[in-house]
Amino acid sequence: MATRKYNQKNIRKITRNGTSHSVSIPVEFLKKLDWKERQKVVIKKIRGGVVIKDWKPRKK
Repeated sequence: MATRKYNQKNIRKITRNGTSHSVSIPVEFLKKLDWKERQKVVIKKIRGGVVIKDWKPRKK
């Protein structure tokens, strides 16, 4: 696998998986956030982009 140049390190492509789409997240981000495989996240559309946050269940 080729090493990306520093200024292109966080550029990602959208890929299609059947009827869904995905974007890969750099492993450095996942490690810093302590996110794991199959973890639930919330995706929110904002002006000009999206925000991805850890999902927290509502307290009863």
